[in-house]
Amino acid sequence: MSLLDIAGTPRWLHRFVLGYEPIAESMSIAGGDPAEFLLEPVTAAAVDYGHAWVLLDSGFDVATVRDPERRAAQYNYDSYTAVVPPGDPLVDQTRHAGLDWNLLAGCAISHLHLDHSGGLRLLAGGPPVIVQRREWTFATTVADRRHAYAPGDYRRPGLDIRLIDGDTPLAPGLTALDTHGHTPGHQSFRIDLPDRTVVLACDAADLRANIVERRRCGTTTDPGLAAAAQRAIERLHALDRIDGIEVWPGHDPAWWAWQRPGRYPVPTERTKK
Repeated sequence: MSLLDIAGTPRWLHRFVLGYEPIAESMSIAGGDPAEFLLEPVTAAAVDYGHAWVLLDSGFDVATVRDPERRAAQYNYDSYTAVVPPGDPLVDQTRHAGLDWNLLAGCAISHLHLDHSGGLRLLAGGPPVIVQRREWTFATTVADRRHAYAPGDYRRPGLDIRLIDGDTPLAPGLTALDTHGHTPGHQSFRIDLPDRTVVLACDAADLRANIVERRRCGTTTDPGLAAAAQRAIERLHALDRIDGIEVWPGHDPAWWAWQRPGRYPVPTERTKK
């Protein structure tokens, strides 16, 4: 039984790039070069059922990025600058995709790092926000700016937080996968589309090389999570080797899906009718 009350199956996956951040390669992949910086996309997606949709991750809080004092207090780390497009990219890109916020059935957050939680400002008083229990416990009892968490994003009054444990069906054709390690409760997402399956690795695998070369993420919130992060990448690598399953990295600037955001599969003349 699924957590969200949605009928039917996923028809489309909409891909969004909500900003960018300069990240040392060593932060994204274990053993990477600390002197090589990548301008990595901050990504999100929407699972579209036609009559309803589910948001997966939500990008930055653009108001914080654009306010000098709030930005300095929350975002300013050594060699780090959050970059966002003009306007409100989450609102603008979902509108461009034809998604009606009144039909949003739920939101699932891979983990509560500040480049994933900022859009929760739009969900106060809205549909459920789904987070792994271990992630929520860490985020509300330990995490702060040192860990790249922004408690104001997710402890916002009016959010309907729903906690899950491990692999969980969220809606027909949409499943949360336990890939903790990068953070204590990181989750990836499996989306079963009509003719293929996409797994959004999120930050369990920033880069395609993580998946192909079975190299874990370069950072964890605690050194003791390194073994879990490796298990997560082994799981994603195994899924990627199955015919009909595509595992997408979460922040890879060279990955085609983030170079050309839009609807997936790409509509043909037949499916447009």
